[in-house]
Amino acid sequence: MPLAGPNGALPLPSFMEKRLFSTTPQVRSLNINNINPHVKTAKYAVRGELAIKSEQYKSQIASGKGGDLPFDSVIAANIGNPQQLDQKPLTFFRQVTSLLENPALLECQEVLEKEAGYQSDVFDRARTLLKDVKSVGAYSQSQGAPGIRQSVADFIQRRDGYPADKESIYLCAGASSGVNALMNVICASPNTGVLVPIPQYPLYTATLALLNAKCVPYYLNEENNWGTDLGGIRSALKKAQGEGIDVRAVVVINPGNPTGGSLPEQDINGILQMAAEEKLVVLADEVYQTNVFEGKFHSFKKGLRDLQKSAENKDGKFDDLELASLHSISKGMVGECGHRGGYYEMVGFDPEVVAQIYKFVSIMLCPPVIGQCLVETMVNPPREGSPSYPLYRQEYDGIFSSLRSRAQALYTAFQSMEGVSCQSPAGSMYLFPTIRLPAKAVAKAKEMGKGGDEYYCLRLLDRTGICIVPGSGFGQREGTLHFRTTFLAPGTEWVGRITEFHREFMEEFR
Repeated sequence: MPLAGPNGALPLPSFMEKRLFSTTPQVRSLNINNINPHVKTAKYAVRGELAIKSEQYKSQIASGKGGDLPFDSVIAANIGNPQQLDQKPLTFFRQVTSLLENPALLECQEVLEKEAGYQSDVFDRARTLLKDVKSVGAYSQSQGAPGIRQSVADFIQRRDGYPADKESIYLCAGASSGVNALMNVICASPNTGVLVPIPQYPLYTATLALLNAKCVPYYLNEENNWGTDLGGIRSALKKAQGEGIDVRAVVVINPGNPTGGSLPEQDINGILQMAAEEKLVVLADEVYQTNVFEGKFHSFKKGLRDLQKSAENKDGKFDDLELASLHSISKGMVGECGHRGGYYEMVGFDPEVVAQIYKFVSIMLCPPVIGQCLVETMVNPPREGSPSYPLYRQEYDGIFSSLRSRAQALYTAFQSMEGVSCQSPAGSMYLFPTIRLPAKAVAKAKEMGKGGDEYYCLRLLDRTGICIVPGSGFGQREGTLHFRTTFLAPGTEWVGRITEFHREFMEEFR
């Protein structure tokens, strides 16, 4: 079954067609009706129908058959995948990993320094990491290599001004893996609930669906730069508890995905206070902590430690608050998504629960060791005065400035578009504008079995080659329509494609 394109059918690869549209009689043990129903329930919009269709267009253009398309390139603005969109790896990070992958190069230091631009501190770092992991082809401890976990602890202490313990830190295959481990331990039954922000990164609802647990949605405040509404969170909690749901945790994504919002200290403190009162685990997804364009990043760990030493803690109510904070090499200026590295720090957890989490991650043996090493370079980059620092600083600042300028270009474009409103880009790598479509467009979408936001995004892809994600994939308030776009794609030419498409779309359905 082909997908519809602007100039006719787009044939799917045979394996995809069989996967999505099989109606064959049962001749095998597994069929669509007898596999795990929770897998079928789970949804993950950022790699859904639009992403499949965009890949078809990309293949069509690459094979020289895209001449009839109304665009000559596909812009994958649907997923935070920086290096796919031409963000260059940080030189220090890749030079270190090249030595880790091929330690024989350590014997060629003079040649590499002279001919390939390697600096002496690259070799020092590689030797230090190899002393810790022995080989990136070997398993590490299930929790992650001890020396790397100590580097993470040192980073957290520098960031927050409070000590961190490497024994409380778990390295993982990206933050997604950490979320999976924590959720598997938290979700004990179909009656377990987790408070999840709406809009949210669909990892959380998908994971809860796989675990047959309950998502308890709470809505972010769009009018207040996508901040938290503590009253709304409490209402969602009480409603769920009234329905007999055992709500055990609250998820916070800061800076926000898909919203791009960045939480102020008072929002963080409010959530921590509520979590202490209600005995909730706080899952703080902080993978975009370096992507802050307005104000500064405030970590939940620092917020907790500040509360614990404040007069508000005279009765010890914050002493045992359970907080898990996650970070990743996939985002920020690092963008090493494919190497799958991250960490989470757990504070306030019962030691017996921690032992079960250790057992859970042990079943997976260990996170990718090269990813662990990249975590170390992320939390312990070249320092001022070191040989690699000038180039590292130049590359890091260049990526940051480019992200911020593209974010501003998109934001400015959205501000000029009829029926579109958008909060200013405060953080992360996304914008999540509201779109108000003409009634005729909504009716047309309904006629085609689509939501208004889905129809808009499909039409945008067919006309411009730009792939974005409808707001329904992340959750949105009833009666509102949004879409999420990254601002990772190089240049700003493609922004003009969106504005021109939008003008024509609005005229068509006026």
